[in-house]
Amino acid sequence: MARVIDINCDMGESFGRWTLGNDAALMPYITSANIACGWHAGDPAVMRQTVELAVAHGVGIGAHVGFPDLLGFGRRRIDVTPQEVYDYTLYQAGALQAFAHAAGSRLQHVKPHGAFYVMCSQNEELCEALCRAIKALGNGIALVMMGDIAPRVAASVGIPMAREGYIDLNYNRQGQLVLERRKQAWDPEEVARRAVELVLHGRIPTIEGETLQAEVETICIHGDAPNAPEIAQRVRQRLEEAGVVVRPLGTGMTATA
Repeated sequence: MARVIDINCDMGESFGRWTLGNDAALMPYITSANIACGWHAGDPAVMRQTVELAVAHGVGIGAHVGFPDLLGFGRRRIDVTPQEVYDYTLYQAGALQAFAHAAGSRLQHVKPHGAFYVMCSQNEELCEALCRAIKALGNGIALVMMGDIAPRVAASVGIPMAREGYIDLNYNRQGQLVLERRKQAWDPEEVARRAVELVLHGRIPTIEGETLQAEVETICIHGDAPNAPEIAQRVRQRLEEAGVVVRPLGTGMTATA
């Protein structure tokens, strides 16, 4: 049986007169879009436009929920309770879900952003609150996240879970991402090689020269890299040349509601 993978991308990050990324050029090469919901990036008009663009390309729609931190792009930690995580998630994802319904589509998944992602991936109580909010949105909406805690918590709450891997960021030997303060251009061929290695063999290189093992159902490409469209095109091309079926989430997730 052919290996199946989803390619997700963070999108809809423009705000007012400020533009970030090239969503229109990226959309033909991805299968799921993580759309900012107005707190760390995006605004109502950008949310609607990005949803409509995703629908036109048959791309799955996901809510990219984060902290209310436009100035810091959601990358600064905020001390929050589990109830606040639940409320923040339901508020943002519910808004994007309404835009998806208005466009004749549905909300496929929820993926946290930035510091919200890191905190929920490391704290079981926060992760449970995130999963409960996703469940409250309706049946079949998946959580997209990496780490050891999320699959267990998602299964206990009863929501689908897609394990995520990153191909345009480095990892350390602890399995943690080495974040870039400002997204740099990567060699598209190198990112594509990493994608094939991860999807087919479950291997991730570390900055220490070691190799981690990981099983993933979705891989992330960052839309704010200067050459993101070229990276996405090459990644999809090399995966398909290797016999991988690239399609939106829904096949091979680790838990079902």
